[in-house]
Amino acid sequence: MISKIIHIDLDCYYAAVEARDNPSLRGIPLAIGGSQFGRGVLSTCNYEARKYGIRSAMPTAHALRLCPHLTVVSGNMEEYKVVSQQIREIFARYTDVIEPLSLDEAYLDVTNSTLFKGSATLIAQDIRKTIESELHLTASAGVAPIKFVAKVASDINKPNGICVVPPSELNSFIEELELGKISGVGKVTLHKLHQLGLFHGKDVKDYEQHLLVKHFGRFGQTLWDRCHSIDKRAVEVSRVRKSVGVERTFSADIYTEVECTEAVDNLYLSLVTRLEKVSPEKEIVRQGVKLKFSDFKQTTVEHKKHTLDKGFFTELLQEALSRKNGRGIRLIGLSVGLNAEQGDKEQMSFDW
Repeated sequence: MISKIIHIDLDCYYAAVEARDNPSLRGIPLAIGGSQFGRGVLSTCNYEARKYGIRSAMPTAHALRLCPHLTVVSGNMEEYKVVSQQIREIFARYTDVIEPLSLDEAYLDVTNSTLFKGSATLIAQDIRKTIESELHLTASAGVAPIKFVAKVASDINKPNGICVVPPSELNSFIEELELGKISGVGKVTLHKLHQLGLFHGKDVKDYEQHLLVKHFGRFGQTLWDRCHSIDKRAVEVSRVRKSVGVERTFSADIYTEVECTEAVDNLYLSLVTRLEKVSPEKEIVRQGVKLKFSDFKQTTVEHKKHTLDKGFFTELLQEALSRKNGRGIRLIGLSVGLNAEQGDKEQMSFDW
């Protein structure tokens, strides 16, 4: 029997909330995060800004060079969380099998829903309509029998669109799919795939499985499975948090060990607060320090640790600083890994 999975993704979520609540921001290039004058990094931007080549995770200064009239706002995370909860409440009207991926996207398993005579397409359309009418935001949706295709499909007709891949079209959809659209295929992996003459799902489907594993290890097997329409992952109602972290981007590069240690001290306080809030009872299994240098390259040092130890972060910092090679530091991050053992869940199967 076949499952019915919907992936819902809000369009330019942070920017859309800002523009909804402030009419003066509508219809203009808008970005969230960073600073108009500082060294921050953008969290996201709207489609008007993307026309200039601006994208998320881009340094603010670079974005302003691409689009001098770009409006950058710091954002309001508390408001985004409130609206996210409202979106989640809308989802719950249609199914209780919901897997949030972030504030603005989620998987929904509607396999067992009797709404709209069990039509996943009509359910997805109604969810989008409800979000727009009640929250004045737009969302895009992908509908498919398996998770990875639902997620890919939700991006095809953005913004404010829907793409449905029924079981009868699943294989042909994947065969024609560009490999770069599959989650986990980054620039480096994509380049290697292209060197092997692999560009679309059909290319991988016709490629020898053992050779794919030889070139890409475990991910090679995953990629082979995806291109053969295999994705046994269920929609997980309860996602297990595997880490908690905090970081800071500096307005100007720092260079000295004293400055770095002071930053770690401040970040540690934020990490403790965040850890107590989001995961107060989780067992810690490791601690880590991340540095991003002035040339935008970064390094991470992680070691096993089962109790939160501020001094241990200082030791990790020393190891990370040994890789500085005279470069300035533009970002420092602290993280802890959590004991997130999670068993597999059986996927529900009913008629499409």
